[in-house]
Amino acid sequence: MRTTGANRRFLAWLLVTWCLTRLVLLLFVLKVYVFPGPDVTSDVSVIYQGWYDVLRTGTFPQDDVTWQYPPAAALAILSPGLLPFLDYATAFFVLVCVTDLAVLALLSYAGRRTGRSLRGAWVWVVGVPLLGPTVYARYDVMVTAVAVAALLAGARHPRTMGALAAFGALLKVWPAMLLLAARRRSAWVSAVVTGAAVTGAFALALPGGFAFLTSQRDRGTEVESLGALVFHVARHFGWQGEVRLNYGSIEFLGPYVSDVSTGALFLTGAAFGWLVLWRLLARHFEEHTLADAAFVAVLMFTTTSRVISPQYMVWLVGLAAVCLYFPRAGCARRSPWS
Repeated sequence: MRTTGANRRFLAWLLVTWCLTRLVLLLFVLKVYVFPGPDVTSDVSVIYQGWYDVLRTGTFPQDDVTWQYPPAAALAILSPGLLPFLDYATAFFVLVCVTDLAVLALLSYAGRRTGRSLRGAWVWVVGVPLLGPTVYARYDVMVTAVAVAALLAGARHPRTMGALAAFGALLKVWPAMLLLAARRRSAWVSAVVTGAAVTGAFALALPGGFAFLTSQRDRGTEVESLGALVFHVARHFGWQGEVRLNYGSIEFLGPYVSDVSTGALFLTGAAFGWLVLWRLLARHFEEHTLADAAFVAVLMFTTTSRVISPQYMVWLVGLAAVCLYFPRAGCARRSPWS
């Protein structure tokens, strides 16, 4: 573990920058200052809290089409109950902030090891606030924290990595892609065992945990997605569709939307096929391949998805931070903090 004066100063600057930027985020989500644009906190105070009230009764919100998450997401929604002295929304924001700090601690601790880099911690500190207060008004930071911990554990502790990836997948599906480049059979075995155990526990404790699998069949194309560019342009040339709130997000609905959505699903399938082909043909794996492959996989799936949302970008920020934890990963360059 390196303890040079330069690293100590760098860590001090990291912490100061984190404190200042996260204070600004908290001031916005707590509405001490009003962030320009729509209120992004209503999902927590209205939707999340509504789910919280249903989950406390011992069942998932099966009749709510906006519930589109795997069963372990219930833990994130119920987590504000750990702070009963705060109202639901405030408790949620505080817990997200604490999770944010935990990710910084993981990246900083790991980055101080010999042959590792602290640049990943810097990516996290700077990248998260660039996404605005939305990043604190969703539970994606919690999911990303699990994914970061899984990738950092990957090289030395494949069983831990597999268990965390499986748990993350039951929080929000995408962490399953972390296993793409896993070479140790123990990682896959651990993932299967953990996934089966957690799934079984939720099946016994709360009915309706997998209703989310059919809740998105009639969705349109979200206005932020790549496919939506077609309709952003078409609206200026007489396209007769509309933009409205649908399944809890702002989507395009109307002529040809289903065709574009089908095209997006095809591209996602093609991306998956390409990734599987790479995995089958790849012969040269380095220590950073696990993180690089996870980043590429999530990037491809978010790019082709019809339901991308702004908060999904925090996934990529977290994975990019882990990539830069390895000095030789991707396009990383040497720096005084490597």
